[in-house]
Amino acid sequence: MPKHAISASNLTGHLLIAMPGLDDDMFAGSVVYVCEHNDKGALGLIVNKTTDINIGHLFSRMELALPHEELAQLPVLIGGPLHQDRGFVLHDTANSPDDEVYASTLPIRDGLAMTSSRDVMDALSRGTGPRHALMALGCASWDEGQLENELAANAWLTVEGDSELLFTLPPQERYARAFALLGVDPLRIASAAGHA
Repeated sequence: MPKHAISASNLTGHLLIAMPGLDDDMFAGSVVYVCEHNDKGALGLIVNKTTDINIGHLFSRMELALPHEELAQLPVLIGGPLHQDRGFVLHDTANSPDDEVYASTLPIRDGLAMTSSRDVMDALSRGTGPRHALMALGCASWDEGQLENELAANAWLTVEGDSELLFTLPPQERYARAFALLGVDPLRIASAAGHA
């Protein structure tokens, strides 16, 4: 298969839903939002597993105010097994002023971006940052062809990303909601599928 053919199945902006039989401590029962997918690999954030701290506590440790009380109560997520000492913010861009540019931002699609620089948190502290944000420690990454191989091995289902799932539902409800977006009951899915 030519390398450029991979882009035909670009999953940027999609959710990966772990199949019920996926046997991996980090990824079992997980929903991953794919922030980037190209012929070099993929990058995403687990959006339904939480740490034991909330965003308000994280901002307090960073000596930043957080004027949005509803954001302060949200848990910090376990974004994945890599770079767990780094923060990643998945956020909308609709509320950002035109001059609000962050040092390390990856535009995704549909008005979403992922920022890994502190300046997005500074903007949230000033009340000028994104309206909706998820914060995670760590990320998930796949090398070239690795995610495609996992998909072929029936480790994941995929569905178009959903803002309500990301920014409205509590993390513990996101796995069931992701299956519901597909119209599938996870209890009715076999952990392995055959190939004809």
